[in-house]
Amino acid sequence: MKKTSPTKKNLIFFKQKIYVKMKFIILIYILKILAIIVPLLISVAYFTLAERKIMGSIQRRRGPNVIGYLGLLQPLADGLKLFAKETILPTSANSLIFILAPILTFVLSLMGWAVIPFGENLVLADINVGILYLFAVSALSVYGIVLSGWSSNSKYAFLGSLRSAAQMISYDVSIGFILISVVLCAGSFNLSEIVFAQSEDIWFIFPLFPMFLLFCISALAETNRHPFDLPEAEAELVSGYNVEYSAMGFALFFLGEYANMLLMGALGSILFLGGWLPPIQIVPFTLLPGSFWLGVKICLFVIMFCWIRAALPRYRYDQLMDLGWKTFLPFTLGWTCFTAAILMSFNWLPI
Repeated sequence: MKKTSPTKKNLIFFKQKIYVKMKFIILIYILKILAIIVPLLISVAYFTLAERKIMGSIQRRRGPNVIGYLGLLQPLADGLKLFAKETILPTSANSLIFILAPILTFVLSLMGWAVIPFGENLVLADINVGILYLFAVSALSVYGIVLSGWSSNSKYAFLGSLRSAAQMISYDVSIGFILISVVLCAGSFNLSEIVFAQSEDIWFIFPLFPMFLLFCISALAETNRHPFDLPEAEAELVSGYNVEYSAMGFALFFLGEYANMLLMGALGSILFLGGWLPPIQIVPFTLLPGSFWLGVKICLFVIMFCWIRAALPRYRYDQLMDLGWKTFLPFTLGWTCFTAAILMSFNWLPI
């Protein structure tokens, strides 16, 4: 019987130790991912309930109030209804791409949360190019909508997807210049560093207030939200790019859209409202965790999304594109140059 040499024994033991350590690290990352995704999906579900309640209050009518106490089980009932429905594939559609498009949209809406800091050292991936990562993920989300419209082999769906692609690309440019203005003031692409930069002086909403307003409006266009929901215009396109989808395909588009709205709220809170920082640095406020304050600021964006949907009429498509290319683009470009000039003139550029 052959005897294993001491060196070979040590090598086998070392490999086993590395294998166990890798399994432990992978398990930790899976738990961290679930700790983000599960609360996010619950938040998305109750975002729909909050929207219907707020719109009902604004329009002087009752919102959901039948399923559960005060209608609190309505999102679960809606989810169960969509899950139990039959998934219908159009006979003339490209079945593979038709199925993959909503999955792509949903996955990309979750990927952006990987770099969102919920508190100090409370982030899944604290990378130095967090803003560029978010910008890349938001740009890729166009593909899910375009592929859904093209694969449906429907003129209405295809027209809605083309509208969405043009709209998102147009307002991506404006958001890019807005992000550059914040990066110039903070001196970093890291989202945690941007929050720390606001803890030293003031929140960026005060010196960059015009850019904050443009960010809020561009976020509506970026997420195809009312009054810029032209890709889903019921009067013209009969629900647009998702007209051929039913059951879970429609549900994935629905979840992706609302997750993107929450992501835009989180990004706006981090860029302009101090992220997890409390409004006042005094004892009663500092005792609460940073994730609580970030959640409160995201809720303010949620209320804004719902209020605008209930109050404003829909734009025409030519008005939407004119606003993006002829107003927002030159203004954001000019303000970015103005910000850079002020910082250089007074030697305020962060090192």
